[in-house]
Amino acid sequence: MSIAVLGLALHGEAFSWSEWRVYPSFMAGWLLLFGAYFLLIGPLRHRFSGSRPVPAKKVASFVFGMGLMFAALQGPLHELSDYFLFSAHMVQHLVLILIMPPFLLYATPDWALRPVVRRKWLGKAARLLTLPLVAFALNNAIFLAWHFPGPYDLMMRDHGVHVTMHLMIMVTGTIMWWPVMSPLPELPRIAPALQMVYLFLVGIPMMVSAALITFSATELYTWYVEAPRIVPGLTALEDQRLGGVIMWVPGGLTLWLAITAVYFRWTGRERREDEAVALQQPRVNRAGLIVPPPFPQG
Repeated sequence: MSIAVLGLALHGEAFSWSEWRVYPSFMAGWLLLFGAYFLLIGPLRHRFSGSRPVPAKKVASFVFGMGLMFAALQGPLHELSDYFLFSAHMVQHLVLILIMPPFLLYATPDWALRPVVRRKWLGKAARLLTLPLVAFALNNAIFLAWHFPGPYDLMMRDHGVHVTMHLMIMVTGTIMWWPVMSPLPELPRIAPALQMVYLFLVGIPMMVSAALITFSATELYTWYVEAPRIVPGLTALEDQRLGGVIMWVPGGLTLWLAITAVYFRWTGRERREDEAVALQQPRVNRAGLIVPPPFPQG
């Protein structure tokens, strides 16, 4: 019996779209993080200097980000990823690295992080890790290292290693987004034009890896070669190539959507600033008289 089939036998039944199997080890950490956030912005908020109420849209962003984490790591997507399809695993990884972190960063209040960065060594470490070059290198090095065949198959065969990998890509994915989505002025975002260049460069190593996986003439990952074929006609090699395409196209599209969002946020802010300056300039009316700018209200 192959290792993948043995793992499935120990795990239990065959795959089912209708069943949401949850795991206590994940739920403990997930509920702890969920509860900690609402304690932080609620009963414990008064303990933080300069704290302010967290807007509802930021709370909603946190709930949505946590929902993405739950959907990626539990239920049908988890089962498909762990026991059947490499392509499903790529969907899972893209959610954890490219989609979930921006929602969690947007939801994080600056006053909650400020005590951490004010601690000497933690502050130095945070400033180093969130430098664009470091964040870029760390995220891509971790992602690419885990997608070499050896580490990948080790991860699939050892649950503890698999959990460690997921924690690593979530943390480094969050760090990768920091130069664009930082909630803390002490660890500032880079300039909008640089954000766009940064996001473009972030995707290049992932695209190279995706191309190598997509165009490989042989199966790279033994685990999925040994896995039961649950999609009629989809061989292990075709599943691998589909996973490469998912990493390549939706992954790249996600980053281009982020670049577009940065562009419109940047130009929108500049337009508002220009309009504010224009309001403060005197103008000439139809009679040729100079009309002074209005006095500021309040």
